[in-house]
Amino acid sequence: MTTGHLDLALEQDAFLGEGLQWRHGRWWWTDIENARLQAWAPGVAVQRWVLSDRLGCFAHCTSGRVLLGLAKRLAACRLGKEGAVQGLQTLTPVDAADPRTRVNDGRTDRRGYFVFGTMNEAPEKRPIGSFYQYSLQHGLRRLALPAVAIANSVCFSLDGRTMYFCDTLSQCIQQCDYDAESAQVANIRPFARIDEAHAWPDGSVVDAEGCLWNAQWGAGQVIRYDPAGRLMQRLKTASAPHTSCPALGGDDGRQLMVTTARQDLSREALLEMPLSGSLFGSTLPATLAVPDALFDDEPGDKK
Repeated sequence: MTTGHLDLALEQDAFLGEGLQWRHGRWWWTDIENARLQAWAPGVAVQRWVLSDRLGCFAHCTSGRVLLGLAKRLAACRLGKEGAVQGLQTLTPVDAADPRTRVNDGRTDRRGYFVFGTMNEAPEKRPIGSFYQYSLQHGLRRLALPAVAIANSVCFSLDGRTMYFCDTLSQCIQQCDYDAESAQVANIRPFARIDEAHAWPDGSVVDAEGCLWNAQWGAGQVIRYDPAGRLMQRLKTASAPHTSCPALGGDDGRQLMVTTARQDLSREALLEMPLSGSLFGSTLPATLAVPDALFDDEPGDKK
């Protein structure tokens, strides 16, 4: 296994940076607890949109809108200049009868359907969260996956037939067979177990070689696993322990970027690590970025 460093890319103070992705020549991410969506490219000022509720995850759409995984609903809107949120439309409620849960991690599958999970915000953190798929064609469908306390690591193999996911508190990233059209899952099995005491699997992304990159909360690191779940590479930062979501992109597809968080850090810890909440990154030796599919919100145009 090789090791490397994550360097400061953009100083920020996100309380809970998450959901990072590369699209339209910019990095996009959410600061969940501050209900903000943000976009930035090197040399350009950060653009922010303040939303009506906390934003757990999001996806760009074929129509140019953005799909928003707000705390208790999925919605869509257009993003205007100077932080304007235009035409916000609720698509479906999520776990409306259970006040303990909120939408957490998610992304589009290779078909362009949105797959996401929920988490238990109650202090006892019992596994009551679920994984869902949403599309305009089929609506909201619960995936037959085990209940979780904190849903994370949602991503897909290059052919779209394997879904990766985890319950962060289990310290195990799992995988399953996945069929987008039927929303059926099968053959649930471990992919990678984390054996470090203070490393908790958070967001993940799959690269052009079929390997999975996972940000590990508490350890200040991003780990690359090969398709068999073996450790290949470790990138670390000593400046922010809570690495939360990796993404691959940049103009040449060789940039790894990761969000971090200030959440769960004491005042003393923040004095020692004031860059927590910033973006960190590394330049990779090869082009590995694979863009997420756009959310298919124009199904009537397809033959």
